[in-house]
Amino acid sequence: MVERKLTTILAADVTGYSRLMGEDEPGTLATLKSYRETMAGFIASHRGRVVNTAGDSLLAEFASVVEAVQCAVAIQRELATRNEVLSPGRRMLFRIGLNLGDVMVEGDDLFGEGVNIAARLEAMAEPGGICISGTVFDQVKNKLSIGYDFLGRQAIKNIAEEVPVYRVKLSPDGDPVPEVPAEPPPAPAGGERDRRLRRFYHSAATAGVAVLAVFAVNMLSNPSNLWFKWPALGLAIVVALNALRLFGPGALDEEGRRAGRRRR
Repeated sequence: MVERKLTTILAADVTGYSRLMGEDEPGTLATLKSYRETMAGFIASHRGRVVNTAGDSLLAEFASVVEAVQCAVAIQRELATRNEVLSPGRRMLFRIGLNLGDVMVEGDDLFGEGVNIAARLEAMAEPGGICISGTVFDQVKNKLSIGYDFLGRQAIKNIAEEVPVYRVKLSPDGDPVPEVPAEPPPAPAGGERDRRLRRFYHSAATAGVAVLAVFAVNMLSNPSNLWFKWPALGLAIVVALNALRLFGPGALDEEGRRAGRRRR
């Protein structure tokens, strides 16, 4: 039987790691090793555990949600201080994502949706920033003297339901916790999916009117030669491509990423 548990996952990786390696491989590796040692120290002091360190990433878990967020904030503040002495092009900025969720345990490693969500949140964070899920926010919103920006309910790849996402404010004093319900209400009729449907219906209706107009001209000018079918075919292809762009694979993920960037 697969062992499962509820835990807080911290996922982190380096922004622009390939560029840093291309410009100075030995220096980048030395900085990465030093920064990882610092991160591991903070993780241990907050009663967490480093799960693995693959490539430029780091995965850790915490029994306490509060300790996990405090650790992430301490890490980003310490690394920001260290980066100040480096030239802008050599600074190593980590993104961090935090999620409280159910995971599968295999040896010392963790797998499952809880880990995947943390990794997706890390990708949404700003360089040097932290994003947390709604499950984490619910546990820490009244316990820590930091502020949060609600980024909305975000579509996460391979996750059935949208995830409420918050950006942690790293200023020492923080801002008041926003009055956002723990479970944000369902998206209104003007949500992204409905807007895409309206755009598709509008483009399809416009194409239909154009086909009728071309057909009428064809019938009035030369009914024996049904040439209208060629522009009609072209319009049908345009409508089909528009449908693929709005509803095809990856459309929701890309829309979610753009929405997240606009909110930030």
